[in-house]
Amino acid sequence: MSQRIAVVLILASGLLLSALPVSAQSFVLDLPRGSQHAIVSQRVGITDIAINYHRPLVNGRPIWGKLVPYGQVWRAGANENTTISFSDPVTIEGKALDRGTYGLHMLPTADSWTIIFSKNYTSWGSFTYDEKEDALRVNVKPQPTDMHNALTYDFDDLGTDSAVVTLRWEKLAVPFKVAVNVSDVMQKSFDKQLRGLAQYSWMGWDDAATYLHDNKGNLDQALKYANKSIETEDRYDNEVTKSRILRAMGKKDEAKTAEAKGLEKASPLQIHLFARQLQADNRQDEAFVIFRDNAKNHPNEWFVHTGLARMYSAQGDFDNAAKEMKTALSMAPDQQKSYLDGMVKKLEAKQDVNK
Repeated sequence: MSQRIAVVLILASGLLLSALPVSAQSFVLDLPRGSQHAIVSQRVGITDIAINYHRPLVNGRPIWGKLVPYGQVWRAGANENTTISFSDPVTIEGKALDRGTYGLHMLPTADSWTIIFSKNYTSWGSFTYDEKEDALRVNVKPQPTDMHNALTYDFDDLGTDSAVVTLRWEKLAVPFKVAVNVSDVMQKSFDKQLRGLAQYSWMGWDDAATYLHDNKGNLDQALKYANKSIETEDRYDNEVTKSRILRAMGKKDEAKTAEAKGLEKASPLQIHLFARQLQADNRQDEAFVIFRDNAKNHPNEWFVHTGLARMYSAQGDFDNAAKEMKTALSMAPDQQKSYLDGMVKKLEAKQDVNK
């Protein structure tokens, strides 16, 4: 029997879950398929997850236990292998799976499904599926869902380090959770990126240090990155980053030294923004000192008067706060005037602009 005749017989049997008649298929032409091709993807952290599949339609047919038999491995789609790829190692329902591309198969029963990740992802359907090629199997529970005529894959419950992949078809949903160790992935990424062109710029090292600090990562490593950034080019930005890391490590005296060094290199606007950050960190008294010094040293900058207004406002002195905000309004560029006018109105109504 020729390969063409064999494949046509398979097509005719309906095993490919295609709504098109056999005569509409071609081995030499690109023709529309009844089960149309789709690709969906999602990034978790910096890890890319992609599912490549074909979407059969219900078209009034009984699906579960009928078109898709219970107790038989199914391709989780139509036509060629449904595949799922991960750019970094992940866990599936808590079980480890290495980075790579896998054939995605499913073994359904009435009340429990097995999700199969096969190292073989280039086959046609599940007809040549071999359990020996499994990379991972996990068991999940199917759930009822709204009617979906076309088989669909969604990424649900997206979090900072995980997402739930859900197959939906007819009135059934089959979810499985994919999680990423974002901290490990980022550290490996930094190790790689900072051996490239990024190593020659202070920004790359500073960005890495900032990320680790802000995401409660390895502070010792963050401090090394900050020092490397300063070694590359000593700036206000990386000195302040270093001070934040040192403060998080409980080294307050060293943090103050780094802050002072950074402020010596800062522009008036950077000084103002630093004081605003101190306010956000509930270091009000320190912020007020900086607002005053900045206004004294740079009285012709409009934003230093907003700093004084914020200081007076926090102290409950709304008259002086409104006066300083009006001064800022008179000096500010046109694109800032509407915002500052709103601030003046709040202060005149005795409302704290810091809240």
